[in-house]
Amino acid sequence: MTPPLFLVDVVSDAPELHLRGDEGRHAARVKRLGIGEDVLVSDGMGTLLECVVAAVVDDGLRLTVRARRTVPPPDPRIVAVQALPKGDRADLAVEVLTELGVDEIVPWAASRSIAQWHGSRGDRAVEKWRRTAREAAKQSRRARVPAVSTLASTSEVTARLAAATGLVLHESADQPLTGIPLPAAGEICVVIGPEGGISADELDAFAAAGATAVRLGQPVLRTSTAGAAALAALSLRLARWS
Repeated sequence: MTPPLFLVDVVSDAPELHLRGDEGRHAARVKRLGIGEDVLVSDGMGTLLECVVAAVVDDGLRLTVRARRTVPPPDPRIVAVQALPKGDRADLAVEVLTELGVDEIVPWAASRSIAQWHGSRGDRAVEKWRRTAREAAKQSRRARVPAVSTLASTSEVTARLAAATGLVLHESADQPLTGIPLPAAGEICVVIGPEGGISADELDAFAAAGATAVRLGQPVLRTSTAGAAALAALSLRLARWS
């Protein structure tokens, strides 16, 4: 079984590490890790330490570092522009996108989004998405936690698509995702619409920016699962899962 992963703010070059705070308490009191067990530690930005528990202390664990490596960022990177889902489906969308390897998540205020973020509510929602991504990265043993940007407007998404290989998921698209040429480097930006669908004006704006509408297949997926399906298909085509 793969050792559990814990995230810290800073990873030093020292041969030993004191895992403390929330992560240390979780490792010692919830996971009940003991001396001699293997542990992974990362800063969430690519540095990964392979460690072994040397001691269990009051505020966490003392670890001996056995190996240190850097996980390079994928190229091309995949960005998911996720229209705001309603209720708990937002957590599901962020979790599965993270577990399947997305590199960045952009919350999008689509015109037909049922959920709306305003003022302090939006700030709290972004922080919740970031916490969810962090926990999902730990679950999937990812040394790189995907970035979660602030809420984007349609015009901001359009600008993002103009600078990337843009793919807009749409059930009525003529072209399947599996047949679209993919770049060897750069950024692939996938737009996932809301429960009410992407409006005609939004589709026109995205097309004018150079994005291509693509379909996944016959089933019409929910906004919380469509991105995951697209990410899985792209990961296979880009040999991320080879």
